[in-house]
Amino acid sequence: MPVCCTNVLNIVVTTLFAAVVLFTILLAYVTGYQFIHTEQHHLSFGLYGAFLSLHLFLQSLFAFLEHRRMRSPAQPRHLRRSVALCIAAYQEDPDYLRKCLRSVRRISFPGLKVVLVVDGNRPDDRYMMDIFQEVMGGADQAGSMVWKGNYHSDGSGGEGVGGGGRSTVHMEEAIRVARMVRGCRYSCIMQEWGGKREVMYTAFKALGDSVDYVQVCDSDTVLDPACTIEMLKILEEDPMVGGVGGDVQILNKYDSWISFLSSVRYWMAFNIERACQSYFGCVQCISGPLGMYRNSLLQRFLEPWYHQTFLGSKCSFGDDRHLTNRVLSFGYKTKFTARSQCQTETPTQYLRWLNQQTRWSKSYFREWLYNALWFHKHSLWMTYESVVTGFFPFFLVATVIHLFYRGRLWNILLFLLTVQLVGMVKATYACFLRGSLVMIFMSLYSLLYMSSLLPAKIFALLTINKAGWGTSGRKKIVVNFIGAVPVTVWAVVLLGGVVYTVYCETQEPLSETEKALLIAGTILYACYWLILLVLYLAIVAKRCNKREEQYHLPYAEA
Repeated sequence: MPVCCTNVLNIVVTTLFAAVVLFTILLAYVTGYQFIHTEQHHLSFGLYGAFLSLHLFLQSLFAFLEHRRMRSPAQPRHLRRSVALCIAAYQEDPDYLRKCLRSVRRISFPGLKVVLVVDGNRPDDRYMMDIFQEVMGGADQAGSMVWKGNYHSDGSGGEGVGGGGRSTVHMEEAIRVARMVRGCRYSCIMQEWGGKREVMYTAFKALGDSVDYVQVCDSDTVLDPACTIEMLKILEEDPMVGGVGGDVQILNKYDSWISFLSSVRYWMAFNIERACQSYFGCVQCISGPLGMYRNSLLQRFLEPWYHQTFLGSKCSFGDDRHLTNRVLSFGYKTKFTARSQCQTETPTQYLRWLNQQTRWSKSYFREWLYNALWFHKHSLWMTYESVVTGFFPFFLVATVIHLFYRGRLWNILLFLLTVQLVGMVKATYACFLRGSLVMIFMSLYSLLYMSSLLPAKIFALLTINKAGWGTSGRKKIVVNFIGAVPVTVWAVVLLGGVVYTVYCETQEPLSETEKALLIAGTILYACYWLILLVLYLAIVAKRCNKREEQYHLPYAEA
């Protein structure tokens, strides 16, 4: 069958499959069909619940199978492959940057090329180049250059080489940058501010086709010595794998409660969700702190990746997700390996975390639309999971509003109990897979998701084309209060539902069955929180705000 006919057939099949999945979810949700229920429908289990339960089971099963596969990876066929590690830095905390570079020096891969690109060339940014030269061996071993502009700006407001500029001086500087990056094992470039994508573009463009693979890393990340070789094994094992990501953990997990909950959420996101995607070769986001790409493939889509636009505006975030999507668009597979590890900084303040999550949600929804164009090139699991996870927040919002304004206290309490029950089931499985009791606190993240992340996702979708704010550099933390807007609105909506429900309940006396259920449910819910609070105080709280504990790591001796 001709290739064009095969593609058309795949598109038709994939589109029909996506429609069937969405229709099934809608049907299960709208009809509310129940398999079993009590006499007065106080408790029930229906088609929608069965669908979500099946999804969680399949996701956990395929993640488990992928972890079994990871335990016996193939040996690398070509140890002489060349790899370049590209590090993006912006107003980085000197302590984090120094630890990042020290971990880079300890990577067990011969001849690893390192390129640090600093987003900023002002005197205030000079300390990052000084740290680079201090750790990587001084000016005699590490090449460095302060670039007045960048590839798309000559530093005076004009366009650069990438923008079609004709400045001879600027073109000569671009050539110097490329020559230094290709000729020096360690190189550092300070350039005019342009955002993370501009920084990554500089490293990729300067490297050209001089290396076989490109590894990416953020300047707040501590790398495991074996991270490079483990990702290289995956790429060498299958020539159709275009990119691979590693297991990203939290470096400062004991700095605050929000960073601790982020640490257990990160483990779930990578070792369950992305491990499941990896089983089918369709990891949808290779995270910026730890990823590796085939350079020959990367160079093919470098320009369209950089010049990405959405609704007429140039995209300034979601660089890593779009990089992954570009790999998938060529029909290449993307993988995850838990054998390659790193630890990275995460926000310790609630509002900064909220802004980060909102920015990530914006890029998720934007890239979901782009990703849908290539469903037909990959496993049907990619289509299925994209539909389920893409539409799930909207079904959840509708469910919450419906239950909170239905006028029955039991509905609200049952919803809260169900949320924590699902969280406990997932946490228990994570404890089994990881072999650590600490994952039991994953159930606490459920409340954080419902109260904060869910409204942030809706707000992100409504403001998807606004790119003027997000997280800041770590040398000087700037808190943006706009992230609190959707959470405040959501809290008012839920509080209104509670007030309305209490009013309705006062108009009609509760039956004895409802009273018994409310008392039992309240006691059960209170016991759950009491037990989790005691465990949190005993295991986690005593270690929080003790910054030195975060560095007691096998690969972060610095």
